[in-house]
Amino acid sequence: MLNSMTGFARVCREIDGVSYAVEIKTVNNRYFKPTLRLPEAASFLEQEIEKLLRQSIYRGSANYLLRYKSTSGDLMYDVDSSAMKSYIDKLNNIHSGTGIPCNINLADLLLLPGVVKSQEPESDKAEYLRKAVFEVTSLALEQLKKMRALEGQSLADDLKQQCNRITSLLENVKSRSKVVVVEYQTRLAARVKELLSAGRLELDKDTLAREVALFADRSDISEETIRLSSHLEQFLANCQTGDYVGRKLDFIAQEMLREANTIASKASDAKICLDVVEIKSCIERIKEQVQNIE
Repeated sequence: MLNSMTGFARVCREIDGVSYAVEIKTVNNRYFKPTLRLPEAASFLEQEIEKLLRQSIYRGSANYLLRYKSTSGDLMYDVDSSAMKSYIDKLNNIHSGTGIPCNINLADLLLLPGVVKSQEPESDKAEYLRKAVFEVTSLALEQLKKMRALEGQSLADDLKQQCNRITSLLENVKSRSKVVVVEYQTRLAARVKELLSAGRLELDKDTLAREVALFADRSDISEETIRLSSHLEQFLANCQTGDYVGRKLDFIAQEMLREANTIASKASDAKICLDVVEIKSCIERIKEQVQNIE
């Protein structure tokens, strides 16, 4: 099953008078790139939370946000009286030196940096906080994985549809390539006879055969069509193997596009070129979708 790299989860839980909220948002990225935002008092959990994210997210940018507040009325923040007094002293000094009126509002002082700080949890409270945060985070990760798997299934359906379309077009190319050389031989013979009819010269069959053989060799796309068919089989097989195949699918899609470009450059037939244009369009769609796969 394929997993999308795009997902979002939000879980809120109240545990013993404390309301916890965890949000996890993931988007495309070539590697795993976590960004964590935690309250100051919970910053000691950063490495452990990142480790927990790595166990569930293999690739993509993961934005993690933790909020919590007391619902029982207990204070979870301290006011740094020394920092507040320092601000007041500085304001009074400015007033004394400039004469500018200084109306100090304690509520405004609480907004200044360093005045209000999160309470540092004691060892027993820290362990309790760790368990609660991990419980809510685990629930959020489960929700995230379900969403990424659901979107991954939609991606898999679209990729399968594109591969089936390419397979159908490739069959047309193979069928058409069998008659291209015969049509070229017929056109060449008719043209030569037309040009030489006035001089009543007899057509050199050996020369014509050599020219047709050169054309057949230059326009032979059998190897490319075989390789493209093989790439399609590999691509579909990897879509069924399980998780974390995004990079491999991207590489296979690049090889598919390489073979399609070679077919287009070698084929000297308008109908084949039109089918190849459609094939390349499907491959570009595949390459775009693969960028979303973990």
